[in-house]
Amino acid sequence: MIARNQTLSLLKRTSVAALQGLGHLIWPALCLNCQQEMVEAGSVLCADCWGGLASVCSADYCRRCGRDVSRYAIYEGTCPKCAGEEIHFDGIARAGIYARSLQDIVLVFKRGRSELDSVTGWLADSALQVSQFYEEIDFFVPVPLHWFKRLIRGYNQSLLLAKRLNRTSAKISTDLVRIRYTKAQPTMPSAAAREKNVAGAFAVRYRHPFAGRSVCLVDDIKTTGATLNECAKTLKQAGASKVFALVLAVAGQDAR
Repeated sequence: MIARNQTLSLLKRTSVAALQGLGHLIWPALCLNCQQEMVEAGSVLCADCWGGLASVCSADYCRRCGRDVSRYAIYEGTCPKCAGEEIHFDGIARAGIYARSLQDIVLVFKRGRSELDSVTGWLADSALQVSQFYEEIDFFVPVPLHWFKRLIRGYNQSLLLAKRLNRTSAKISTDLVRIRYTKAQPTMPSAAAREKNVAGAFAVRYRHPFAGRSVCLVDDIKTTGATLNECAKTLKQAGASKVFALVLAVAGQDAR
């Protein structure tokens, strides 16, 4: 009987493998990111895209601003690139820098390819698990979109990211809202213009749960940090004890 069961199990596995192989011949697997045909079975990205991710997700970075920096250049929690900057969040975790495959993934993820949340969520969660604040988080708060932008896009990519995180006892809260329509931050000509663009753009809902709690903002990209700063400032004014940030990518590596 045991030998018969083992034979049936082997035949089943062989049949499944044969059907999967036939399926790849008829419907070639496509990379979720670049949409190119790939031969890697069971993978969602092609070898080139995985390689591109590896090249931008492995460097040391400043846990205050998120920029690439050697661990030996950090003094009292601050790197030379963010020394003197006013940062309202208490620490940041990131998957990588905004370049190569990660840049491509971030762009298409926020432009309608919501199915990439399986990849972006894994990247964000991997960064979160090795962060210095993982055990402190009470609430994950996705950076909100204005209702009109959310209507046009159909979803908030930051909320999709938050839902993919291994949250343990922490909960997702959407009680941080955007109360003013703002221009897209990439269209702003300077860091000062970005700060002005989002100033006063956020508020918390009545009976929010943030007082005395540790909050982690979730977003896809940090460039100058103006949006994260304004969100963190709003949450702290509402009584949050600490505010951290989790992003997929950090741009502006040379920005001061």
